[in-house]
Amino acid sequence: MSQSEILAKLKEAVEEMDTDMAEAAATEAIAAGINPMVAINDGLAAGMQTMSDLFDEGEAFVPQLVVAAEAFESAVAILAAGMSDDEKAKASKGKVLLHTVHGDIHDIGKNIVKTMLSASGFEVIDMGRDVPVEEVVAKAKELKVDIIAGAALMTTTMPAQRDIITLLKEEGIRDNFKCLFGGAPVSKEWVEKIGGDAFAETASEAVEKAKMLVKELRG
Repeated sequence: MSQSEILAKLKEAVEEMDTDMAEAAATEAIAAGINPMVAINDGLAAGMQTMSDLFDEGEAFVPQLVVAAEAFESAVAILAAGMSDDEKAKASKGKVLLHTVHGDIHDIGKNIVKTMLSASGFEVIDMGRDVPVEEVVAKAKELKVDIIAGAALMTTTMPAQRDIITLLKEEGIRDNFKCLFGGAPVSKEWVEKIGGDAFAETASEAVEKAKMLVKELRG
């Protein structure tokens, strides 16, 4: 099987939400000597982009996206097994600390964003939901992330996004991180008001904004 055929199979496996097919194609890619990052970016990630587009258009829904992500992640695990830490670091488009803000237990939207960021080559550290501001900032410092991304799904929890900015300023490290915020009640105006760096309304937009922020951070 040629490289183009294997890449097409990887893409199709994600689009068909077929984990077994994805794992088989990943194994074939390794046997054929295909660069793991080529297999991930030109095969698997292309399939996830199809699913993201369908989701944005209302033609695919959360359950399908979750199953497609499982196929994607299973294949990535096989492809990445032979990569060194240096290779993985070079392949990463940036490091994102993702969470649902303090007081908020909703996480479906966050999980979709995680899937799309991972499929786009970002290293995502998911802290889960209802995460205290102090823990977010401490983890961002510890892991030296590029982006702090926080979702608020209720108007009552939106102030936690502002509190992250405030704490970063108090500790004198605001310029070390880019802050990306979203969630149903959140708006571009709110993010600008609290001093955030970017607002994303959809998972696809979150990926585009994350790429932009990392580019700004790295000059």
